[in-house]
Amino acid sequence: MPGAAASGVIAPKPPSVRLSLAVTGHRVDNASYAANRERVSAVLAGIFGEIDAALAAEPPIPGLGPMAPVRLHTLLADGVDQLACHTALARGWELVSPLPFGADLNRAINARPRDADEARLLMGGEACLGRLSVETRTRAQNILTLERASRVFELADQDDKLRRLYLAKLEAPNSPQAADAFAAHSSERVGAAARVMLEQADILIGVWDGASHVFVGGTGHTIAAALQMGAPVVWIDTNAPEDWRILRTYEALAARGAPEENSATALGHLIRDALRPTASDKDELGDIAALDAESWRPHSDPLWHTYRRIEALFGGERPFRNLRQTYEAPDAIVTGSAAQLVASLRALPGADEDLVDQVEVDVLGRFAWADAISSRLSDAYRGGMIANFVLSALAVISGIAYLPFLGAPWTPIFSVLEILLLGGILGVTWLGQRRRWHQRWFQTRRVGEYFRHAPILLALGVTRPPGRWPAGAETSWPEWYARYGLREVGLPEVAITQPYLRAALTQLIDTHVVTQRDYHLGKAARLTNVHSNMDRLAFGLFVLALISVAGSLVLSGVSATSLIPEHAARVLGRVLIFLDVVLPTFGGAIAGIRYFGEFERFAAISEVTANKLEGVHARLRPLLAAPDSALEYALVADLAHRADDIVVDEIENWQAMFGNKNITVPV
Repeated sequence: MPGAAASGVIAPKPPSVRLSLAVTGHRVDNASYAANRERVSAVLAGIFGEIDAALAAEPPIPGLGPMAPVRLHTLLADGVDQLACHTALARGWELVSPLPFGADLNRAINARPRDADEARLLMGGEACLGRLSVETRTRAQNILTLERASRVFELADQDDKLRRLYLAKLEAPNSPQAADAFAAHSSERVGAAARVMLEQADILIGVWDGASHVFVGGTGHTIAAALQMGAPVVWIDTNAPEDWRILRTYEALAARGAPEENSATALGHLIRDALRPTASDKDELGDIAALDAESWRPHSDPLWHTYRRIEALFGGERPFRNLRQTYEAPDAIVTGSAAQLVASLRALPGADEDLVDQVEVDVLGRFAWADAISSRLSDAYRGGMIANFVLSALAVISGIAYLPFLGAPWTPIFSVLEILLLGGILGVTWLGQRRRWHQRWFQTRRVGEYFRHAPILLALGVTRPPGRWPAGAETSWPEWYARYGLREVGLPEVAITQPYLRAALTQLIDTHVVTQRDYHLGKAARLTNVHSNMDRLAFGLFVLALISVAGSLVLSGVSATSLIPEHAARVLGRVLIFLDVVLPTFGGAIAGIRYFGEFERFAAISEVTANKLEGVHARLRPLLAAPDSALEYALVADLAHRADDIVVDEIENWQAMFGNKNITVPV
């Protein structure tokens, strides 16, 4: 890699490529599934085979190693979930199980105990399995076996309430109130776990009779949720499993049209779309190796500090301070700026240490690399463009600078100077376009921002669904890189409890939201000052130009009356003519820099972002003041999602503003 040997800093390895699937389906007591179980099993195995065949046929992505095993997500419910797990294990796939409850309670519910006494034994953990009836023990042992083969993510924060409701239902089997109370609360938990599963998956495979999709947590509801998230669904109808079809939109649930002409081919297209970033003829670096190809520089280059010097001069904060930046290397960020974040992750009750280790390397390391590369490219692009405005003004001035001071004999020297300045403009423009400063800055900045707050999302099992990632105007590799970078880490193997949620709220989400809010408030104020001060300066220069031109006219009239000696009038006239050019030229350059820099609009974006973050903080306050017993995973996860949405909104607004401002000559 260019520059790596000299600096000793190498790019983090690119993310592993893998296909992530989710499966949802009916339980064993569904009549349609029970009647066609063997057919469903054969079709499901056939689809898994088609998936393996499609993956084997995919050509390797340049710069990456072999494809990682398929990762299958299920809730481990009895029925289709467990059938899919056994089929996947036979193929060597990875299993990940986001459970709606803690593992013991989940086992107690899905093992279908005969009575409350057996349920209590199941809730007591593995040591109590030997005291169960043979049928219940067999079902519980099967679940336990799959748990041990899976990475398990447990939503255990409401277990105390669910235990009471479940036991009450079993102790009063003829009470519809008890049954309804448990069904309402448990279905909400299943819905929450299903959302976690869907966010991690490229494709959902749903085994469903097509009867209803309104019951929260049910198979039809999960399929509808996947389509609303933008994830395609392979639907196996339990009434006609061989005629499986692909649903791509939520509206397709209403039509439920005929199977596609060649579903195996369509499935292959889905897999290819999931695995590969969108290519573009406009982007010659439209592959994920682009980030690795960048060179590392430990410090910013003062040659390209022009934009940041403008901010310093007009922002009102120590205008002549040293602007040199030291970039944090990927292997230094964990003990540097991210030390407190890493400590907070490790301090979470029952934290997944392996996940934190992965975050250090695969998330924070990639953030540090992308952030440093983006900062350098930002300096080059924005600094180069502002340098062009300054050089343009100097070129105009050099063309007449000889006039008031040195006279015509000096014309060739100033002409040469003007040529050099114009050549500098063309050189900067050529270099910026050839090295694609603008595009590379945009792409690496997108990568950096996606990774900046990712550790918080990962600790909570939260991510952006594949169908909800923004699309770049020219390339999608930054989103691909970030999505697969986060997916490489995946769900933590942890039990989400109320103390865990408390620590995540106080040490992770609130700290991040407040820090980012304050940053954007400060940025908005600074950029507003820059815009206002540059506007005043440009206006003042044009006022002085007007005065200078008026002075030239007055001087012409006065010199005709011989009130001023001829020599003095001639020298003063030349000076005024020079100022007539210099003042509006510099005024125009300042106005051009202000227009190019978009300081006011950037300030507005930061102000809007800060207000949105303050809205999240306002939602956080009641939870921070509430007792642990009031904390629920869905509430905390929703706040994490909202913070993520704000980041993506800012990126999209920022791209809309600066997306078409490629480096060019200042005209």
